[in-house]
Amino acid sequence: MKQVGIYYHPSFSRKSYLTVGNRLRDFPEALDDLLKLPNVSMFQCPRASEELILKVHAREMPAMVARDGMCSTAYESVGGVVAAMEALARGEIQRAFCFIGAGGHHAGYRQFWGACCFNDVVIALTRVREVSPWRRFAVYDTDAHHGDGTRQLLQNDPEVLHVCFCGADYQSPDGSKVDVDVYRLGWRDDVNAAYVDAVRRRLPLIPAFRPDLLVWYYGFDTHAEDYGALGLTEPAFFEICDLMMFVADECGIPLQVVLGGGSLSHLAADTIPEIIRRLAQG
Repeated sequence: MKQVGIYYHPSFSRKSYLTVGNRLRDFPEALDDLLKLPNVSMFQCPRASEELILKVHAREMPAMVARDGMCSTAYESVGGVVAAMEALARGEIQRAFCFIGAGGHHAGYRQFWGACCFNDVVIALTRVREVSPWRRFAVYDTDAHHGDGTRQLLQNDPEVLHVCFCGADYQSPDGSKVDVDVYRLGWRDDVNAAYVDAVRRRLPLIPAFRPDLLVWYYGFDTHAEDYGALGLTEPAFFEICDLMMFVADECGIPLQVVLGGGSLSHLAADTIPEIIRRLAQG
């Protein structure tokens, strides 16, 4: 069995961003059964240092973030993603699930929006490049919205494959930056199957790229009931999880799941524990 690390901070269940009520209100209690498994451990997210954040963002960003009340958990959100990626690079765990209270993929060098305050994934891979031999990363983003901040920060980095399932079709000249238009699939009768197939058809990009780590940016905001609704339902998320595990295992690399958008607490409770269960048992 794979060793799975869950990265969580109590503030995420009190101040989780873009919520109707509180999307993570059922956590960490919803993980009680999973934490009884011998290969699942939970770690409290440390606070990221400003020094590390400034390796990715402009000097004025911390002050800008401090003025935004939706960013009160930003440092712990980044800290957990960094800690998980470091543990994966050291081989202490093989899979990780990272809770966040403030998002990351809309945060660019000097701007942020959508309650994405600092770019957690880019900060983490920047750190891991400093402390490990890892250089190449694949990031698959199935949040409802384009990861524009991530794309801006990584646009000129040929050692990161960034594939975003969003509202446009695009491929960079070197093939390392890809957008897939899934908006056109929204609300079809077969939207689950069509969306999952769009993900499946891009899986061969990963072994061809030969990354050291696969990051899946998981947003449940694509669900039919949530704010980024494309008409998806829970089975689509579980099938995508299985695909991410399959290709990571095929490549012999770890898998890191980073929570993205989504506002409804019942969807968080219905999907996150099941995804972690699959990480632990798959």
